[in-house]
Amino acid sequence: MKLSLTNELTSAIKKNLSEKNIAFQKTYNGDRPDRQPVHTVYGGANLFHADIAAKLAQTARKNLEYYAPDFCVLGRVLQLDGWEKLPDEVEDIEILKNRLDNLSESERKKETHWLAYTVYNKLADKLENEALEDFRIDFEDGFGNRSDQEEDETAINAAKEVAKGMENNSLPPFIGIRIKPFSEDLKDRGIRTLDIFVSTLCSLTGGKLPDNFIVMLPKVQITAQIEALVKLFEILEDVNQIKPGTLKMEMMVETTQAIMTKEGTNPLMSFIEAGKGRLIACHFGTYDYTASCNITAKYQTMDHPVCDFAHHMTKVALAHTGIWLSDGATNVMPVGPHHGDNLSFSKLKENTEIVHRAWKMGYDHVRHSLWNGFYQGWDLHPAQFISRYAAVYAFFLESYDDAAKRLKHFIDKAARATLTTDIFDDAATGQGLLNYFLKGLNSGAISEEQATATGLTIDEIQSRSFLKILEGRRTK
Repeated sequence: MKLSLTNELTSAIKKNLSEKNIAFQKTYNGDRPDRQPVHTVYGGANLFHADIAAKLAQTARKNLEYYAPDFCVLGRVLQLDGWEKLPDEVEDIEILKNRLDNLSESERKKETHWLAYTVYNKLADKLENEALEDFRIDFEDGFGNRSDQEEDETAINAAKEVAKGMENNSLPPFIGIRIKPFSEDLKDRGIRTLDIFVSTLCSLTGGKLPDNFIVMLPKVQITAQIEALVKLFEILEDVNQIKPGTLKMEMMVETTQAIMTKEGTNPLMSFIEAGKGRLIACHFGTYDYTASCNITAKYQTMDHPVCDFAHHMTKVALAHTGIWLSDGATNVMPVGPHHGDNLSFSKLKENTEIVHRAWKMGYDHVRHSLWNGFYQGWDLHPAQFISRYAAVYAFFLESYDDAAKRLKHFIDKAARATLTTDIFDDAATGQGLLNYFLKGLNSGAISEEQATATGLTIDEIQSRSFLKILEGRRTK
């Protein structure tokens, strides 16, 4: 075999390629292996207290028990697969429940009502054990513009409550604060609140922060705002004896300038680079963004086409960088207008109808987010947890059997093939199936037992790379 290109002739080309490939891989190094929360709840800083997670969980459970006391009600409200055949009489529901309770999982899957039953039970278990995953103590929209004295006092009190929650182990798995934006008129207030909160907390905890603590910077428009927060982090870490690099940030994508600069380019990667490894997530602000696009209030919804455009631009800019992406919130609350202990039948009925409509809207919005590849979103009220988790569980459970069968088929083929055959051509599909199981495991929709039914180990799944799994199996 005759070669024209010897190693001597190509060494410089290969060296240059290696340098550029490695630099590329450092930027686009794949998804982070950490757990990403399914939702983030925003609540006014003035209302925050150390046991917020337990209080929100209790409210969510009460709403489920009252407005969807069984899986048949929830299935009909959300129109889960097979909902038309769900019974509505109490005796019939009880008979059906008892029968499904006594079936094995494989037998239950053959039943028309399997999805509603399974989603409801997973939802009830989630609300009992970890209803709240992520919380932002909000000094921006959820708090408003108040006197400096009031915001100072609120920042001190919030820090004290976080310290109490750390001591009592009552905080949610993820927590953070949202400060005011670094715009010209609000930058002083944003910086001051950040300083008071972090300094007060560290004085109480000896420089320790809660696990998965993050600072949200809203309405980012220019890289200088990110750069400023990085410098403030460095100072706060030094002064408060915090380990360097500990403070992390996330930013809001809620202005058109965060999607397109005056030069016609997408600035999101420059924002990430300005964060120097501290900017780990981008959250979408539905209502500020739609307002910036001159969408009137009636049509400012999560599934509006202008939001989809921003989502796709964000995905294209930040795919494979390890930056977590989160969609926004549904602002129609599942809360009835009538309150009190002695409501008339008509008022009780109206409350139920309003809550159910809001649940269905929230469910559809979350499904739309998942369809767009956004696996996290905002919730503004604990009653929204019900539609949130129901949508996530249904989304993954509906596809499980097909995805498991297809991924197992891919793995079986890999044992008989090499990367130069059709398996390599199918690697993108295999990676997509692997991503499904990664996200399903992360959300709690799929168990480890269900994931390993594909023939993969948990370690292989958590490697996050279909090609690495194939290469590892061929070397055994």
